[in-house]
Amino acid sequence: MKNIMFIAPPAAGKGTQAELVVDKYHIPHISTGDILRDISKEDSEIGHYVFETLSSGKLVKDEITYQLIEERLKNSDCRNGFIIDGFPRTLNQAIEYDKILANLGYSIGNVIYININEKTLEKRITGRRICEDCKTIYNINDPNNAPQIESICDNCGGKLYQRNDDNLASFQTRYKMYQEKTEPILNHYREMNVLHEVNGEDTVENVFNEIDKIISE
Repeated sequence: MKNIMFIAPPAAGKGTQAELVVDKYHIPHISTGDILRDISKEDSEIGHYVFETLSSGKLVKDEITYQLIEERLKNSDCRNGFIIDGFPRTLNQAIEYDKILANLGYSIGNVIYININEKTLEKRITGRRICEDCKTIYNINDPNNAPQIESICDNCGGKLYQRNDDNLASFQTRYKMYQEKTEPILNHYREMNVLHEVNGEDTVENVFNEIDKIISE
């Protein structure tokens, strides 16, 4: 069984690495955000609650999230392993997640921490540009990923734009929140000897090779 949890700051490449793991090992990528969006479409008491909560911009109660995650992990496609994404976000959630796994007879597996320098992340986020038409993503701070003309897409000639939250002030706020909430989770799993750290500064391929070694051991 290959149970995997990724912990990484914004723009560290967690999504890309999760896709690579799914492609190789054919295990489900379980996103708590996707679970909540799916349940919000149901004509049920919990579906209505989640829909109204998400629509108002509030957070769904932890107890509801725990229940939904446990139900998802009971599915047969999780028996050979899974990637959990977007959860846990706090130490209390991590403790409850451990209990859910124990109740299901699952191991915690590998907690993989993608460690990356704050300045590198800052350049990635503030330099990110997206094509309005074909959605190709560029980074004007990276010579290997910059468009030939700063505001024009190389692929289709569409206009490139910057997301509203891809600015320095927003990044600094998000990064500070990440540090405050994540450090206790890292310590929690470090004490349990299930935490593995990889260098997020390296290439996508090399980062995946490190992750693959951890998973296959």
